[in-house]
Amino acid sequence: MANNNEDNIPFPTKEQILEFVEMSPTPVGKREIARAFNIRGAAKIELKKMLKDLKFGGDVVAGRKRFNKPGRLPPVEVLEITGLDEHGEVLARPNVWKEPYDPPVIYVKSSRRGSNGPSAPGIGDKILAKLRYTGKNTYDASVMRLLGSGPQRILGIFRPNQREGRVVPTDRKDSGEIAVPLDDHPGLEAGALVLTELLPGKHFGLRKGRIIDVLGNINEPKSISLVAIHARGIPFEFPPEVELQARESKATPMGNRTDLRQIPLVTIDGEDARDFDDAVWAEADTDPENPGGWHVMVAIADVSWYVRPDDALDREAVKRGNSCYFPDRVVPMLPFELSNGWCSLVPHEDRGCMAVEMWLDAKGNKLRHKFCRGMMNSAARLTYNQVQRAMDGTPDETTAPLLDTVIRPLYGAYNAFLTAREKRGVLELDVPERKIELNDKGEIVAVAARARFDSHKLIEEFMIAANVCAAEELERLKQPCMYRIHDAPSEEKLEALREFLEGAGYNLRPGSVLKPRDFNQILQMAKDTPEAELINTVVLRSQSQAMYSPDNIGHFGLALNRYAHFTSPIRRYADLLVHRALIAGLHLGEGALRPQDGERFEQLGEDISGTERRAAMAERDSVDRYVAAYMADRVGAELPGRISSVTHFGLFITLHETGADGLVPISTLPDDYYVHDAINHCLVGENRGKTFRLGDDVVVRVADADAATGSLSLRLADHADITTRDLVERPRGRRSGPPRGKGKRSPGDRNDRHGAKPGFRASAKKAAGTKADGKKTMPKKQRKLRAANRAASKPQS
Repeated sequence: MANNNEDNIPFPTKEQILEFVEMSPTPVGKREIARAFNIRGAAKIELKKMLKDLKFGGDVVAGRKRFNKPGRLPPVEVLEITGLDEHGEVLARPNVWKEPYDPPVIYVKSSRRGSNGPSAPGIGDKILAKLRYTGKNTYDASVMRLLGSGPQRILGIFRPNQREGRVVPTDRKDSGEIAVPLDDHPGLEAGALVLTELLPGKHFGLRKGRIIDVLGNINEPKSISLVAIHARGIPFEFPPEVELQARESKATPMGNRTDLRQIPLVTIDGEDARDFDDAVWAEADTDPENPGGWHVMVAIADVSWYVRPDDALDREAVKRGNSCYFPDRVVPMLPFELSNGWCSLVPHEDRGCMAVEMWLDAKGNKLRHKFCRGMMNSAARLTYNQVQRAMDGTPDETTAPLLDTVIRPLYGAYNAFLTAREKRGVLELDVPERKIELNDKGEIVAVAARARFDSHKLIEEFMIAANVCAAEELERLKQPCMYRIHDAPSEEKLEALREFLEGAGYNLRPGSVLKPRDFNQILQMAKDTPEAELINTVVLRSQSQAMYSPDNIGHFGLALNRYAHFTSPIRRYADLLVHRALIAGLHLGEGALRPQDGERFEQLGEDISGTERRAAMAERDSVDRYVAAYMADRVGAELPGRISSVTHFGLFITLHETGADGLVPISTLPDDYYVHDAINHCLVGENRGKTFRLGDDVVVRVADADAATGSLSLRLADHADITTRDLVERPRGRRSGPPRGKGKRSPGDRNDRHGAKPGFRASAKKAAGTKADGKKTMPKKQRKLRAANRAASKPQS
């Protein structure tokens, strides 16, 4: 048994922790459990992993970082439909939930159309449902009847008709049109982007609604991002009191700041960047005891001077959490007067900053660091392309005078940082990014892979080093810290990855405690092989999602014991919190963290982690819509691509030319009845054994491209040969229809929500796998496969 500290106190077993949780009259937090069992130091990480295992196994339930014994729901319950998972399965939660932990996961079984059962519920609907517990705090729900819901608002595209208007939802998962009266908005043109409120009550035919707001026209390029902004609920208009406070802001006074204006700090950003919140500088260390060492500085915009705790700017910033970046615009966390004005480190103007100096040895190991609150004056606004060209031998008029005194020393320090990075063993994933190129009218003209130079990596390494210093300094000062944490992959993800890699001929080191370098070895082995992109994708999907928390577990991907975000307070609220904590701990003046603010860090961590995910989804939605607009002129064209994701409803294909992702529905696949194997990432034909695997090269035909929904619909080209990578033996996928030879298949609907191919159903005759009352049962092996598929398909990033 592991010891949890230097006093040789044994680490508690799962049974002991479960007993403690069950005996507690109220939900307990990790800190209370640690205190009860005298768990200290690094043993807290082991406790966190154990609690995570208990939660996944359904032994405890968690919410707001507190744990409790799970309680079972009654067999019949009122539920609210909350959305769809990534496979299109309907999710719900209890309509009334007052427990301090998260509600269970409830999958709503769809009713067969044509039956006399209740119609399919929509998001926001209330239903009365019969529940069946399926383990691990998960239920299946059968709809007994619809109970109605409050007004539902839907974003859509207006299409006029003779007697009434029609609104087509922009959400690709909502295919039903809405009928609206024409006289509410006379003269409204086709293509108008409108917000529609559904009318209550039963309606024959189309749903009924009324237009409550007109936002623009979908044919205008600017509307593409607007759809994503509204669909994801991104706040994009500042309240009057926030704009007023921003307009009244003035230049930062010198006061007691350290004067850094003689140091040639420079900003290095993208060509289209408008807010500059970080500047860098380096020189060779002159200390004779540190030969080959470096003295570097990272200076960051002093946002905390302008945004004080709980003022109007602060309340709006925490609501937004971060800035959102779209191909045609930025939705900033702070108003323009600050984000592009007083806080931005524009060249040749005095700006307040928070700066950290670092001294490195020749191998990139940090010897010491020092923070200050300063006044700087940027020597130049450089771009990644400019800096890279200068280092490649073609400097321009801006970079030429800076090449020897500023740029080369930066690269010298960068090379030292790289040495330390390689020794640390950072997870080295190659994840290409798409770049949307627009013309002056905002119209898309190209989709290209985003270039990545050493100049990009240089800035990344300087920022990582500064972020580590911030976390270390706050720990030294015993100040609250909003850590950026990244957990190791979960055991279930590791097991699924290991099975896939073994089938592909790669062996991942055994054990549940792996390091990033273990994954790097696999990636290096696959490098320059036909399956390199496939292996990269599967390893990426096995990783956990990074988030913000005041409880440190380290950063797995960066191989760091402590990490915080300090370098982008203009666009991330987490960084602003770190700045305030540093100002408080170092007694650097106004704008410091207040004593009571640290008590909110746990909730704030959850909130800003949520806004970060919201922004990422909105940005991805916007790119998808731009790509669909670009592909609209290429409907009918045949293009090469690669299978980038395999689901139970079809194949996602990434086109080589544009990086665009489109769906080939499973119902269009030829010559067989296909089943999904989530572990091996493939669809398998039951009769002929034809297999579509993640990473296979295919030729597809563009069937449809809709900029309003962002959907790109593809079909396999009639003559297409599948370039299959023979990585795994043909798997026995998850079956979804009746047992072979046990029932007749005829055109109709899927037998259940896991059906692999729509258009088939079992006959009414009783077959093996059915109860006496005709209800279908699920074999034990199939239940295990379904559980494995659900575990393997949980979204990660």
